[in-house]
Amino acid sequence: MTCCKQSLKRTAPIRSGGSKNELVPSKPARMNGWSWPPQAAQVIGWLVFIYMAIVSFGIYTPLLPPPWSHVLYALIGIAFILHFVFHLAAEIIDPADASVRAKQTYSNPMPLFDRTKQPHVIQDLHCYLCDVKVGPKVKHCGVCNKCVTGFDHHCKWLNNCVGGRNYWYFFVALCSATFGTLLLFIVILFIFIQHFLDPNNLRTAPQFSNLMANETWLVFLPAAPLQTSSSGLLAVAFITVVLCLISLLLLGHLLGFHLFLLYKGISTYDYIKKQRQKEARNKDLEVEKSNEMKHHSKTTKSQTNSINCEHNSAPNSSACEKLSFGSRLSESICTELENFNTPAEKDSIHYGTDNSTDLGVLSESRFWGEPPPFVPDVSEHLRSDSVPQSQDALGSCIMIPDETRLHP
Repeated sequence: MTCCKQSLKRTAPIRSGGSKNELVPSKPARMNGWSWPPQAAQVIGWLVFIYMAIVSFGIYTPLLPPPWSHVLYALIGIAFILHFVFHLAAEIIDPADASVRAKQTYSNPMPLFDRTKQPHVIQDLHCYLCDVKVGPKVKHCGVCNKCVTGFDHHCKWLNNCVGGRNYWYFFVALCSATFGTLLLFIVILFIFIQHFLDPNNLRTAPQFSNLMANETWLVFLPAAPLQTSSSGLLAVAFITVVLCLISLLLLGHLLGFHLFLLYKGISTYDYIKKQRQKEARNKDLEVEKSNEMKHHSKTTKSQTNSINCEHNSAPNSSACEKLSFGSRLSESICTELENFNTPAEKDSIHYGTDNSTDLGVLSESRFWGEPPPFVPDVSEHLRSDSVPQSQDALGSCIMIPDETRLHP
């Protein structure tokens, strides 16, 4: 069946609740770079090539003085002819796999790939769209819609895939385009400089002998000489120089990249795949680092909270320590007082007089840790009314011995 002049093919199952199958427009496979429709980059590439060929061989190279004109004719001619032949071959050659070329007639439409049925187009060396067995270095190109052996990339300038069958044609076309554009750029720079320094050096052709004015120039020498002004010649030179610079930037970058790939022994597809894997690994590392930073910040916060709790509990503990220290100090003072009181009582009872020298000796011995002299216990033979008064060791008050200590 046809709809809007497009062949349709049933590729999806019947949906539940629907009365019709889903019709998906099929996409035919492209044979080579000349298959319709052409790419915009392909058309631009050919137009630039034709313009540079006309400008090079028709305007600027004939103005060079001999023998440089003959040398540049040969070099630029070889570069442009090589580029034309190999560029054309890279577009015409079908880079598809041998099994695809043997089966494919490029007239039958192919269905779009349904990822709900298969995760990959090629799985276990079998292409589910081309329905053929393929090699390990085969990839199905989504633009050409066919399996390409030794797939490198899909070139928009060729409007064709670059694979094992046409890669070297593409590489020679790239090298020749770079070389020819560089030569044309050098020629135009030389003519531009000589036009202001010594224009007669550019007017060596026999046709210039019939011209009287120096502002008149001839182009398309020697076959069909046409007169033009000096400003027109410089304007075309300026446009050509800009195109040469843009072309050299693009071609030089592409040539350097493929030289790098040849040195590494990989294809463009392999390089892009490795770069994507590297980006995925970098993203995973960034996620892991962010998770580690979050975990570290949580750990730091918890440690800060614990330190704050310890600081909050520190004043209470210091107060408790102060209180315990005060209690121990008061207890030690009381003990010393009792120690002073006890020997003072015994000495006063034994000697019956208040001897300051003995008290000084006792107090000094108490402070320096010496044992007190032995005093016999005579409290049982004394009465409470005969006990004399004794002075406190600190000299602050008069103390009377307790009866309970004298009469236990």
